[in-house]
Amino acid sequence: MLFRNREEAGRILADKLRQYRNDPTGLILALPRGGVAVGYQLSLALHVPLDVFMARKIGAPGNPEYAIGAVAETGSRYLNQEVVSSFGLSRYELDRLIHVQEKEIARRKDLYRQGRPFPQLTDRTVFLVDDGIATGSTFMASARAIRGLQPRRLVGVIPVGPSSTLHEVRAYVDELVVHMIPDPFEAVGHFFVDFTQVEDRDVVEYLNLAEESMLERKPSSPASSDVLSAKEGAP
Repeated sequence: MLFRNREEAGRILADKLRQYRNDPTGLILALPRGGVAVGYQLSLALHVPLDVFMARKIGAPGNPEYAIGAVAETGSRYLNQEVVSSFGLSRYELDRLIHVQEKEIARRKDLYRQGRPFPQLTDRTVFLVDDGIATGSTFMASARAIRGLQPRRLVGVIPVGPSSTLHEVRAYVDELVVHMIPDPFEAVGHFFVDFTQVEDRDVVEYLNLAEESMLERKPSSPASSDVLSAKEGAP
C-alpha cells in the first residue's frame, strides 16, 4: 500500500487517534517541514491545535543525508556515539556541524512562529508528528526534548518506518501510532505516490489554516452572545 500524499497519511492516522478528539489538553507538534502536512490533517480531524517543533538532523561530513544525530530547538541533542566515533570527528568538527543546524532552527523559528512564544507543554497531551522516519535521530531528539518539558502524555505519530527504528522510538514516548511497518524498508519517500518537498511557505500556510479552523470552532463567550443579543434587540 502507498499513501497518495502526506495529507492522506494524516487522515488515516487521525482515524487511529479518535479517542483524543476534542481533547482540551491536546497539542500537535509537527516536525517541519513534511510533518506539518500530516499534522494539519490531524488538527482538522481531532480539533486539536497545531504547532511546530524545530529539530534538525546532524548530517555526516560529506554525506549530509546520513544522520549522526540531531539537535532540537530547546538545545537538547541526540548523538549516535557509535556513528560519531566511526567518522573520527573532533569536538570542533562536531560543534561546527551542530552550529549549522542551530542557525537553521533559529531561521525557521522566526519564520514559522511569527513572534509567537513556544507553547506551554506541562500537563498536556502532546502529539509528536513526522511524515515518516528512517534512522529516527530527529524524532528521538525531539521526543527527548519534549519529555523534559513535562507533558502529561507524549504520543508519537508516524505514517511509516522500519521496525528496528520504531523499536528504539517506543522508549521515548508513552504511545506510538504507526500505520505501516514495511519489511524491507528502503526510504520514507518510497511509500508515497506524491512526496514533493514541503516548502517554507507551505508550512506557514498549514499553520495559519489550522489556526483559522480552531478559531472557527471556538464557541462564543457568554459575554459576546449577550452583546450580540442586545444589538439584535436594539431598535
